[in-house]
Amino acid sequence: MKKEGAVERIRHQAMWNRLLSVVQEQAHILVRTGFSTSTRESGDISAGVCEPKQGKLLAQAVTGTPGHVNSMAASVKHFIRRFPVATMRPGDVYVTNDPWLGAGHLHDVVVVTPVFRRRRVVALFACTCHVVDIGGHGMGPDGREIYHEGIQLPIMKLADRGKVNEELLRIIALNVREPIQVVGDFYSLIACNDVGGERLHEMMDEFGIETLDGLAEHIFTTSRETKLGAIRNLPFGTYRNSMRIDGYDDPVDLVCALTIAEDGITVDFTGTSPTSPSGINVPLCYTTAYASFGVNCVIAPHIPNNAGSMEVVRVIAPEGCILNAPRPRAVAARGVTGLMLPDVIFGCLDQAVPGGCPAEGASSLWILVLFSGFGRTDARHPYPAAATPFDTTLFHCGGAGARPTLDGLNATAFPSGLRSVPVEVVETVSPLVVWQREFRTDSGGAGAMRGGTGQTLRVGNREGAPFGLNAFFDRVHHPARGRAGGRPGGKGRITLASGGVLRGKGIQTVPPNDVLIVETAGGGGFGDPRRRDPAALARDVRNGMVSSEAARTEYGRAPGDDRESAPAAAGPDPG
Repeated sequence: MKKEGAVERIRHQAMWNRLLSVVQEQAHILVRTGFSTSTRESGDISAGVCEPKQGKLLAQAVTGTPGHVNSMAASVKHFIRRFPVATMRPGDVYVTNDPWLGAGHLHDVVVVTPVFRRRRVVALFACTCHVVDIGGHGMGPDGREIYHEGIQLPIMKLADRGKVNEELLRIIALNVREPIQVVGDFYSLIACNDVGGERLHEMMDEFGIETLDGLAEHIFTTSRETKLGAIRNLPFGTYRNSMRIDGYDDPVDLVCALTIAEDGITVDFTGTSPTSPSGINVPLCYTTAYASFGVNCVIAPHIPNNAGSMEVVRVIAPEGCILNAPRPRAVAARGVTGLMLPDVIFGCLDQAVPGGCPAEGASSLWILVLFSGFGRTDARHPYPAAATPFDTTLFHCGGAGARPTLDGLNATAFPSGLRSVPVEVVETVSPLVVWQREFRTDSGGAGAMRGGTGQTLRVGNREGAPFGLNAFFDRVHHPARGRAGGRPGGKGRITLASGGVLRGKGIQTVPPNDVLIVETAGGGGFGDPRRRDPAALARDVRNGMVSSEAARTEYGRAPGDDRESAPAAAGPDPG
């Protein structure tokens, strides 16, 4: 590429900023028109635009989940291998939910739309959302192979020259439990890319360009060189870390060697546990997404995601390990494992950047698939004929790890970025009632900076009927570890108000008139707890984040100590 002049560089930067606003609006359209609660309430989506020659990512919306950062971008290359750009026509729309070619499990549907200008394809818009159901066994870890987990869509046409494939949508509707929500989301995905294409045309008209070639080269070169500059400021070498998590059938060891070198960073997961018989296995595309995100959080969080910034981080995982599961392994609950990867990466980078990485967090989402009347039942508690059928997915979260200079965020879905489904929505779309939802006292790991707290939820059926539960999560047996002397976060647990014991994960039934109690895990603390600011500790005790007993035993202070500092602690908890 020839060296850009100052005016050309400024012009390209202005176009790049405009392109980022285009994909941001593209993503907002998907959220605002989505039918599933996971799309419109939790924001489990992604949206972006790629150049048409090789399918390289130009820009991606910051709205959505990092699990789609590399996975959706990589999927576009699979689309153009199946349908070469030269064969595309205006009005064509393509779709897949193949976990190995898309975003990691069948519930994530990827849609790609070519944008034509003067009869040429100038861009490929892509978007993803998590649909509430995809048939089969239902979302959860209980499947033993991909065939249990729902309907599989190969890369195929969703629309042909503007005509939607109604037969495909009829097949999908017949195979899912919530056909209106699922089919509605397919139309939302189409609309999302259509709006992106319209805004791209407006941008190209405004700047007087007919192709994105020059802009693409500017984006890729600038991002790659800036990212490499940040990497070259780090001490070169190989840094190792491992982390044990609960797994499902057996504990899982995530083993990582991170190498910093002149030409980039290599993340190697050799030594990680083999695949699981259950659906917590991870396709490589999803492993790459969250490993790359972990690196970006520490090295260069200000650089937008695109092919140039992503290509200097290389991810290796041996085929057959739980982070590179081959087909037809079950992968529906791949987030249970994959969401832990940034914590593993932080453990490596903390050795290269001492004091620059947060403690471990709850990390894995606590996902509750709650349902009634769909046949997945416990024979001891059959669903009454009059019970209202429903199938809803609730995304909830624990505490984030404490940061070097700030407390961990409370009940915050780092690293997924998803929002919890509001109580009002749960109670509107189902007969469920949420009796309690509040921060969980003493669940945040003690430290000079406290780990984020988990939360407590109590959920029942206002009709008194039993309801099904398919839950998957982690950090019940292996809590988030603190850093630099900080204490571990609290372990999570799941019980019944009646005192009954649930196995915790997988499909089971909440008996009639009973209440499900979910207590999510907390994040690890950072630094010596005895160095915590007295005013901050007083505020924690006053707000119920830390008990008086824990103030004495974990922080070494009685609740009445340092009363003169209490007035300075007035105001909301910054966590």
